[in-house]
Amino acid sequence: MNLKKNAGYKAAEYVKDGDVLGLGTGSTTHYFIEAVGKRIQEEGIKVKGIPTSFQSLLLAKEWNIPITSLEENDIDLAVDGADEVDRNFNLIKGGGAAHTKEKIVDYAAEKFYVIVDESKYVESIGAFPVPIEVIPESSRMVIQTLEDMGATPEIRMAERKDGPIITDNGNFIIDAKFEKIESPEHLEIDLNTIPGVVENGIFSNMVDKVIIGTADGIKEL
Repeated sequence: MNLKKNAGYKAAEYVKDGDVLGLGTGSTTHYFIEAVGKRIQEEGIKVKGIPTSFQSLLLAKEWNIPITSLEENDIDLAVDGADEVDRNFNLIKGGGAAHTKEKIVDYAAEKFYVIVDESKYVESIGAFPVPIEVIPESSRMVIQTLEDMGATPEIRMAERKDGPIITDNGNFIIDAKFEKIESPEHLEIDLNTIPGVVENGIFSNMVDKVIIGTADGIKEL
């Protein structure tokens, strides 16, 4: 049973004819984009997509989903995955290094649905490091500030390329592991006040629905 596929396909059922969609990034959202593409083929619905990464852009094109932008359209529904989601709908995102554009798109949407498999649904976020996109020249200073905040930070390195991961925006990613995240909302704000930080991977007060693929079927919160 593919739990990610089940969650992605379920979310696609909420898409209405004429919707402008925020297309998230990652392995679970891959299935949502696929399911929307199939609905276009089989039902003839007309939608437009605003991708959050080059990955989701290429996948949308593969499924013949017309592309638009925030400059041209408002977003009716954004659907995205998460590395962690807690019972208060706080998220950690950015495992795919696309969280800056994801946060812009998801925040702009009229409704924002998160799709995950059951392993990503946790009591409280923080087991996964917080991804932080930084301007490269600021990375040493940001790392020192994060250490002063009690985190263990490190620049994310590429696997099949020498050197750091470079985001779609041309920046570095610092993964910051905190001992415990007492208040996701406050930490999200505090991280974004550090000079050189573009955006961090904590998403608070944004989610309208969580769709979870479980071994027993779909759970919606």
